[in-house]
Amino acid sequence: MARNDEWQAVRLSVQALQAEYALPAQALAAQLGLAYQTTVADFALQLGEQGLQLVELGPQAPGPVRVDFVEGALAHRRQFGGGAGQMIAKAVGLAPGIRPHVLEATAGLGRDAFVLASLGCRVQMCERQAVIAALLADGLRRAATDDQVAAIVARMQLLEGDAIALMRDWQGDVPQVIHLDPMFPHRDKSALVKKEMRLFRPLVGDDEDASSLLEAALALASHRVVVKRPRKAPVISGPAPSYSLEGKSSRYDIYAKKKLS
Repeated sequence: MARNDEWQAVRLSVQALQAEYALPAQALAAQLGLAYQTTVADFALQLGEQGLQLVELGPQAPGPVRVDFVEGALAHRRQFGGGAGQMIAKAVGLAPGIRPHVLEATAGLGRDAFVLASLGCRVQMCERQAVIAALLADGLRRAATDDQVAAIVARMQLLEGDAIALMRDWQGDVPQVIHLDPMFPHRDKSALVKKEMRLFRPLVGDDEDASSLLEAALALASHRVVVKRPRKAPVISGPAPSYSLEGKSSRYDIYAKKKLS
């Protein structure tokens, strides 16, 4: 995955969509080391009344991507997604009376973390790409003011930084379960995936250090490491998983260390 000194080579600017957001947008641009309101850009982080969003600029570009824990797909999944019967819940080890402390080491837009938090897990999230971390932090801030999901996002903590370094020098309670979802060349043809991959791949690339990520996770997790992969993708280089759970499009490789109780 591209680190922050690499994605800064991408032509990305910060824009305020309404005048009242000019000052916080300027502050965000300064924080990220990006230009403010420049017209020479391929992508833009836009701040407005709906929050922070990432867009590709140009006439044929897809729509914006933002983190929304309150409405849309995550709201539907929270209400009708199958609860603890979901594959990710089974992979992480949820069972009656068991809600492990989970580290989501590749947070992305926080969807998996939100699902686990909605099921009662305490979830810490690592995200090393600063633009994506900014989107995630904005989504958490907005969700914290909503009566329906405030209690859920209160169980979610964002840690900005390189997950490998953070895990190797971990501070605090050791996570029982670490969940990894390394960037992989997706073949999913859905409009949502195509839009997000088109936006994010120039910024983040692929996770070329996935084996080091797995190694650090196995050294830290007290009970298990769970790796999400496309169904037909090879396992990450390193120890073989204890077993796998396979769905229609994705697979969870489980590296078991001891039983959750």
